[in-house]
Amino acid sequence: MASNPEEDHMPEETQGYKLSQPKQSLAEYQNMDANDESLQRYKESLGLGGGKDLSDPNDKRVCIIQSLTMESPDRDPVTIDVSQPGSETTLKDNPFKIKEGAKFTMVVSFKVQHEILSGLQYVQLVKRKGIKVSKDSEMLGSYAPNTDKQPIYTKRFQEEDAPSGMLARGHYNAISTFVDDDKKTHLQFEWSFDIAKDW
Repeated sequence: MASNPEEDHMPEETQGYKLSQPKQSLAEYQNMDANDESLQRYKESLGLGGGKDLSDPNDKRVCIIQSLTMESPDRDPVTIDVSQPGSETTLKDNPFKIKEGAKFTMVVSFKVQHEILSGLQYVQLVKRKGIKVSKDSEMLGSYAPNTDKQPIYTKRFQEEDAPSGMLARGHYNAISTFVDDDKKTHLQFEWSFDIAKDW
């Protein structure tokens, strides 16, 4: 059965999964019953602890991805900077090297503004010579708009091992998508990397 290219960029469906809280406005969250201890913990987990809201009224985006960084103990970090609109359009033309078998961790930095961001996920589709070789997703969570107390969010992914061996070496294209519970895509960009014998 052929896969739908649009669905390739979406996270896998979790059977029976429902949001634990219905989506509400930021003001509604902040005005919820102050005497409800479990609700207070939920609000704190979202970062609703006060501080000056840093939302830009001229920028309607809810989630603004700043960067995606690959960290490995064997080399300096490699950062994909997508903080400026349009900066992601040239990434696939500038591949970086990953040493075969190397351990690495991806780290994403992002901002949230205007409203609660619910269930943000990172989905990565990797292709080689046009053929899909992997699809991975990482749940990033739910976040309140950034404040001066929490000006930026950073999320570290699970550690991975680069493939190794002669057959694994070569050029790969990746498509990274940041999507929320409402299936709204906040950013999607294509980039590339080479698996090589050395850095």
